[in-house]
Amino acid sequence: MTISGDAGASDSWEWVGPLLQTVDPLFPTGSYAHSLGLEELVQMGQANDAENLESYLRDRMIPYLENLELPYLRFLHDAAAGEDLELLLALDREITAMKLTRETREASSTQGRQRLRILRSIYPNPFLDLVDQHIQKNETGCNHLTVFAIQHSLQGIPNRVSLLTWLYQAIAAQCVASMKLIRIGEQGCQKIICGCMRDATDIVRRSLGVPREDAGWFNPVVDIASSRHERAHVRLFIS
Repeated sequence: MTISGDAGASDSWEWVGPLLQTVDPLFPTGSYAHSLGLEELVQMGQANDAENLESYLRDRMIPYLENLELPYLRFLHDAAAGEDLELLLALDREITAMKLTRETREASSTQGRQRLRILRSIYPNPFLDLVDQHIQKNETGCNHLTVFAIQHSLQGIPNRVSLLTWLYQAIAAQCVASMKLIRIGEQGCQKIICGCMRDATDIVRRSLGVPREDAGWFNPVVDIASSRHERAHVRLFIS
């Protein structure tokens, strides 16, 4: 199966196979090595049990996704659909600028480059090669969100499906990391994911109304946690 930018791909459901493959935990983006600040948040008492973890995801992470990452995923998805590389690079630089700590910038870039490398191997496409050429010239930070959007656009995955997928993966990744950090089992994680995704349709709908000039979210607790994690003497995760 090859990547298709054909508008009819969504109608024929050809995009379902690639979507299932690339959201599967077996798809190696390296996300398992990153808690994205959660490890230090546990140490700070912000997410040190199941109840606090769910509160953190609902009150801090989901608003961040709704007001920043989901809108930018939409902008990137649309730019990739038009193969507008200049706009993609501009959006990627904006995302990088909004990541205030080195750890979060490097984690996003590492996962983005890994996703791009694998996609070029299993779903070859000239536009992916062009993006990679710019990365090799250090013209883009290659955020994970950017490569995710390019992949979904080229594969004909509908925008709203892409947004729901990113929302789910972001929440699930934090729950997976939490099992190494707090007393919570798989069933507890599934309850939290179910609770957070209960309003997923409304979260995505609201994100669709966020224009580029208003996209953004300030979450100092996570930035402080990431900064502290970078200098921690002992840690389980890279970021």
